[in-house]
Amino acid sequence: MPTIVRPADTEYAPFYAGYVARVPDGDVVALLRSQIGETLALLRDVPESRGTHRYAEGKWSIKEVVGHLTDTERVMTYRALRIARGDRTPLAGFDENAFVRNASFDQRTLASLRAELELVRSASIALFETMTAEEAARVGTANDRDVTARALAYIVAGHERHHVALLRERYLAG
Repeated sequence: MPTIVRPADTEYAPFYAGYVARVPDGDVVALLRSQIGETLALLRDVPESRGTHRYAEGKWSIKEVVGHLTDTERVMTYRALRIARGDRTPLAGFDENAFVRNASFDQRTLASLRAELELVRSASIALFETMTAEEAARVGTANDRDVTARALAYIVAGHERHHVALLRERYLAG
């Protein structure tokens, strides 16, 4: 039986409800393992020449989406670590647009961005698969809102599903 059960909707800010809803019932750690393989396979099929493609003016490039996935996963799993370990220090929010704007993702190769995403996911899995039910249920504060460590696991999984769907529908369709 998984130690990380689906969080109640009171365990995260309403902003994250769409991400959590994208995660099917079952073992979220198993999903984290399987979905990264699917995401990496999708990204391996994207030619390097298409990495800076944007589906509309002012939107992130494919490379920036991949970098955003990696950065966001780092932030969310760091929050989960702090909360699971009982640290009640309020954690600041982050500006994902500033992260992307200041990261120079478009100067990197898709291969390097994929490799980094894979490494970060491996670290996330290591954290979440060793979390006890008690640790996963602990509550902390991030961006002035209460959140549990387990909710952050679901947010990571749902966030990836959200952006992979956008990649398929808006960047890679046709």
